[in-house]
Order: sequence, then C-alpha cells, then structure tokens
Amino acid sequence: MKFVIKLFPEITIKSKPVRQRLVRQLRQNISEVLKREHGKIAVQGFWDKVEVQVPDDKIELGKSVAATLQRIPGIANILRVQNYTIENINDNFDLISELTIKALSHEVKDKTFVVRIKRAGIHNFTSSELERYVGGGLLQHGESKGVDLHNPDVTVRLEIRDSELYIIEERFKGLGGFPLGTQDDVLSLISGGFDSTVSSYLTMKRGLKTHFCFFNLGGSAHEIGVKQVSLYLWEKYGASHRVKFVSVPFEGVLAEILKTVHHSQMGVVLKRMMLRAASEVAESLQIQALVMGDSVAQVSSQTLTNMCVIDAVVETLVLRPLITMDKQDIIGLSAKIGTEDFAKNMPEYCGVISDKPTTCAKKERILKEEANFDFTVLEKALYDRRTIKIDQVMDSVQTVADVELVSVPKVDDIIIDIRHPDEREKSPLMLTNNEIQTIAFYELMSKVDKFDLEKTYLLYCDKGTMSQLHASHLKGMGYEHFAVYSPLP
Repeated sequence: MKFVIKLFPEITIKSKPVRQRLVRQLRQNISEVLKREHGKIAVQGFWDKVEVQVPDDKIELGKSVAATLQRIPGIANILRVQNYTIENINDNFDLISELTIKALSHEVKDKTFVVRIKRAGIHNFTSSELERYVGGGLLQHGESKGVDLHNPDVTVRLEIRDSELYIIEERFKGLGGFPLGTQDDVLSLISGGFDSTVSSYLTMKRGLKTHFCFFNLGGSAHEIGVKQVSLYLWEKYGASHRVKFVSVPFEGVLAEILKTVHHSQMGVVLKRMMLRAASEVAESLQIQALVMGDSVAQVSSQTLTNMCVIDAVVETLVLRPLITMDKQDIIGLSAKIGTEDFAKNMPEYCGVISDKPTTCAKKERILKEEANFDFTVLEKALYDRRTIKIDQVMDSVQTVADVELVSVPKVDDIIIDIRHPDEREKSPLMLTNNEIQTIAFYELMSKVDKFDLEKTYLLYCDKGTMSQLHASHLKGMGYEHFAVYSPLP
C-alpha cells in the first residue's frame, strides 16, 4: 500500500535550499512518528512530495497510517494510491483505462462520475483527451449512472508524472503548516484550559518546537491534569521531536500577591510574575519566545493596555496565536484537536483572584504594588522548578498512597475505564462478569462524590500508569474503595 504526501503550499514557494530542508525534515518527521506508532515503514522524500510504502495491504492498517499522517505538521493532503510504471505511455491509453477500471469501477457503480487528471512531464496527449478516454471505459464497464461534469457523485482522480501512473483510491486532508523542527523553539505557558492548549497546538502546527511551562497554583491534582493534556498534545501532534515540561510551584507567589497587592491589580501582577519566571526558564533552555493563550478583551488582563503593561516586564518575545479569535472558535478548535474534554474539566485559578480587576493598568501603579512584593518568593519558586522530558512526564508524578492491583476482579467489583474516548474506541474493554463504566480520567475527580461507598471500584487504563495515579490520589483524599484493575498479560 502506497501513500503520496502532498506538501503544504507555503513549502512549495520557498527557495530551493529552504524547500529541500523543509522536505528533508518532513520526511524525517514522518519516518519517526510512523516508527513510533506502526513500526518501521519506508519513507522516501522527493522535490515535490513524500512517498510512504506500507508493507501490507490491510485496509485497517491503511486507515490507521492515514490517521497518523493527518496529525503531522507540514502535510497538505495524503493520497492512498495504486502506482504503475507505464512503458510507452503516450500510446498506452488502453492499459491506463484498464487499470483505472479495475481499481475504481466499484466506486462509480450506480453513481454519476467525472474523471480529472493532472500531468507532469512531456506527453503527446492532453489531460482532457485522456480524461475522455478513461471516462468512456468507466462508462462502459463501471455500471455507473453516467457522466456528470458539474456535480458528480464521484470524482475519479489520476496523476501522470512522466511514465508513472498514480490512481488515487482515497484522499485525506492533512494538518497543513510547516514541518516540526524547521522553525525555532518556543515555551508555551500552559494551564490546561481551552486557550493555552489551542495556542500550543497552533505553534506546533506552524513548525515551532513547543516546550511547556506550567505554573502550579492548585496542587498535585492540577499538575497531573496539565501534564496529561501536555502529553496528549505532544503525542498527537509533536511526537517527532522530544520537548521539555517545566513545572514551577507558584502557590507561594500567589499567596504573596494576595497578601501584598491591591485586589484590583492582582491579575496583572500575577501575569507579570509568570512572564518574569517564564523568561528566565526560556533563557535557561535557550528559547527565544514565549507563547500565551490571550485573546483581546476576553478577560480583564487581556485588554491591549494591560497586555502592554504585562509584556513590559520582559524583553523576551511573547507570541499570542489566539489574539483575535472568538472564544467559541477557540472552543471549537479545542474540540477538533481533542483537548476540549481536558479543558472543560480543568480548574481555572488565574481569573478568580481579583475583585473588580482593572482593565486599564498603569505601569506606575503596578510598580508601586510590586514594590511591596517579596521577590525572594519568586526566586524560590524558580529554584524549585522541575524540568522533565515530555515522554517521561507521567513517570515523574509522585503518588500519595499505595494502591491495590487487582488482576481478577470479584463479581461485585465495578470496573471504571478511565481512558480517553479515542483509546476506548480503538480497543474496547470486554469483561463477562463485571459492570464496566466509562469515565475519562479528566472527569473522574468531578464525579467522585457520586460513587457508592459500599462498592469497590477498579480503575483501568492500558499501561496502568494513569489508573494508579488517580487511584492513589483518591485514596490519599480518603476514598478507600478505589483500586486498580491490572489484568494478567
């Protein structure tokens, strides 16, 4: 099975050396991601495309590979094709027609169709001449309803490149953007909500190697949630390049702000403290720019005046990919990329500390308020930060209690499948004797009070890491009736 990868149009307009570099990086990225998810698959780069040869013709594998390719930045379209070398192609209309009928006659059965052909190279025929010839063959042998040039049910697509024939069996839309790693590194300030996850996705899509910086205002439960969504984003859209996750304990900074800063100025001061810290983290990682999820006038700290005052505290470039997006559009994009369920179950701390917050901060007033702040608290937070490789981020979570691992559940035990819905759909959990409930891990904490204290609940996930983390934290909170379902291999 072969896939032809079409380049994002902005790649094709670059100069020759830049284009070659971008294509080379895209090929490497595709190879790395496919290897992680499907094993070694042949990937070959060309001037205007990348080809992927899958050593199996199973339809399910093809769909899975196509889905993986759709998540890799730099790709405009993915074509699943049948590829043939046609000798004497100028005089071989019959063979082209026969191969097309064999491959696609079932697609046009009982439907109207049109044939569209793209050519590259020198031929003694036009695209329209070959379209009519192939169309005539399909009309005669395909049991179709006929040809419709303007509004067909099916468009039959072929590509001719010199003596190569590509019969396009299926077309998938790619992510677009630039290949990851072709642009510079950035540090995204991620809280786990709609805005920060979407802005991180957008920088990854644009080819920026996106690291994550989390300011912890809500304890271990908040940190686990943000680590989970950061890992999800990286695994889905950025797995070709390893990045870092930096966690900065900011509870002390917040407490100092609450003690020393006037309530109307707290939001702006908190953001300035975060930028100060993020700028130092970025410098230590040799990163030139920060990424924030601000959108004009969405909340009080995001007026132009306030953002100017906030940004003035650092010299580091601050990028805001969402700056003109409406909230509903942000939520819609969050749903599309798979972070909506994480975000809507993530507590929001930054926006609740101010009573009647200012929308027009004055730099002089902010500096006066910050003069009362003990900056050793900020220095301690930075000193205590933890930097972790993103693929090890869940391994670093400290559990608060030991939990029981159950390989054979009792009849009355209730299994809770806490996997992401995408994972459950790929590999449903099947048990004969036990009730199975499906509650994604990001919803678990919000529903814990509704469980029957007289019953035993066993949390389940594929690797056991997530289920042990959540069971451990629940146990540490006093919920003793939770354990982990760990089936025997």
